Amino acid sequence: MRWTGRFEGYNAVALRKDLISGLIVGIIAIPLGMAFAIASGVKPEYGIYTTIIAGILISMLGGSKFQIGGPTGAFIPILFAIVIEYGYENLLIAGLMAGVMLLLMGLFRMGTLIKFIPRPVTIGFTAGIAVIIFSGQVTNFLGLTDVEKHEDFLSNMKEIVDHFSTIHYYSVLTSAICLAVILLTPRILPRIPGSIVALLVSSIIATLFFGDHVATIGSTFGPIPSHLPTFQIPVITWERIQLLFVPALIIAMLGGIESLLSAVVADGMTGDRHNSNRELLGQGIANMITPLFGGIPATGAIARTATNIKNGAVSPISGMIHGVVVLLVLLLFARYASHIPLASMAPILMLVAWNMSEKKEFAYILKTRTSDSIVLVITFLLTVLTTLTIAVTVGLILAVILFMKRMSEALIVAKVLPDPRVKHAKLGAHMVTEGHDCPQISIYTIEGLLFFGAANMFEKSIMDTIHMRPRILLLRMGKVPFMDTTGESNLASLIKHFEKFGGTILISGIQRQPLDVLKRTGLYTIIGEGNFFEHSGEAIDYSLTMLDYAECIGCRHHAFHECSELTDEESQPRVIRTLEARLNRGEVNQII
Repeated sequence: MRWTGRFEGYNAVALRKDLISGLIVGIIAIPLGMAFAIASGVKPEYGIYTTIIAGILISMLGGSKFQIGGPTGAFIPILFAIVIEYGYENLLIAGLMAGVMLLLMGLFRMGTLIKFIPRPVTIGFTAGIAVIIFSGQVTNFLGLTDVEKHEDFLSNMKEIVDHFSTIHYYSVLTSAICLAVILLTPRILPRIPGSIVALLVSSIIATLFFGDHVATIGSTFGPIPSHLPTFQIPVITWERIQLLFVPALIIAMLGGIESLLSAVVADGMTGDRHNSNRELLGQGIANMITPLFGGIPATGAIARTATNIKNGAVSPISGMIHGVVVLLVLLLFARYASHIPLASMAPILMLVAWNMSEKKEFAYILKTRTSDSIVLVITFLLTVLTTLTIAVTVGLILAVILFMKRMSEALIVAKVLPDPRVKHAKLGAHMVTEGHDCPQISIYTIEGLLFFGAANMFEKSIMDTIHMRPRILLLRMGKVPFMDTTGESNLASLIKHFEKFGGTILISGIQRQPLDVLKRTGLYTIIGEGNFFEHSGEAIDYSLTMLDYAECIGCRHHAFHECSELTDEESQPRVIRTLEARLNRGEVNQII
């Protein structure tokens, strides 16, 4: 996607729409940026810095016209764990390393690969993250004191239970007011961001009536600076790179997934098409630069991107304006933000968690009661009870194993014969019975992927059903779209075994990919070019010319319509000449 293509036909009307949408999204992003930073274990201003710098860069350099970038709820458990274990400075280095990884993913055109992560895995860890965010705000919502924060979910829940007696009713009242205003604002003032109104109302009430009884951003983290952050390069050593490689990789993978999901949502709402590799490049550059100003990792924010579109955004200008709006608020009103109660931030994050929980998708996949349900539940539980790294790794491995199991079970190997009662004597498995099965020709239809998970079953299915050691084995492979080297090896083993007893292998309808594999491995030459046929009918005609006609005399199976004459010794020569002439003329038997 060219830069100029994103602004083709841009005019004053489009600029006005971008100004309005950028202003609205910028206002919404301010409380979210602070809330996400606080929940991640860092100062609120770092979330503001991220919203400004990453927000502008992602819109400017990314692959989606409508993407809004910044800190998101999905990062909270990861960043909080990094801050606790490694410290804030190392979080900056991990974010910078993640930016480099995302940049490389974009350069190596890996944008499409991230989309192959199964939906149950993404929904599972997203729902798990939502639970962690929601439960993490219970302390601020209730105003509990002396609560120690831990990395694991169960320890944090134990802390809440142990300190429940310290509940602070002024904080509960502040939280309740904020929550009520958030829920009521869309009904009364649908075009005004509820989170901003709720923060203002609850902060004013808490300041006027509760005094110093409620903890605020200023009393907990100190005043928010009303100036831009200074540029500073963190000290990067090889030891730190090794130490932070895995955390950085997790940030990069989650950031890539989240940003591309957001871009896909934007495409669905607008009919536009994003450039996934360019999006990764933009995300990478933004996450490389943001830590140099103290900002935390950022990615595409689905809710803010959707809000941007709903408010009439036309181009990436709206995303850049959103960053400028946040910058102006920082410069002009930062000192007032210090008076915001922490209890007012809790309902905002709880609603963010509720909205990102994918509850409908979660319930839908559970109702299917398939292997996807198992992947979903395990990924969700591991995200909540262990770490996102373990959850995603186990979820992906489990999804792959269950997928291979489904594909192996989906492979169909059926012995077939023509049914003269239907048009073109279609081949069917129902025609093969003990009294109706050609002793000299065995025909098998194979449907599905012939890969390592199913290859052994393919060979065994045929070997177990060949009892009479036929002269010809015809494999109909028109519905085998893929074959790997294990599948080829099992096919080679079957051919070797069959030819050991003087049999001949014929293959009909083989697709391009399996044919290329056979040619590369040399099995195509072993089978023989003349033993490959485009149509099954042609292969059956050829098979009938290779019979031991002495065995046909008196045979009562009558598997093919020619058999009625081949069983008659006097009629055989005429039938054989007809078959040979038909093959020489290139006529194809209409059997399918």
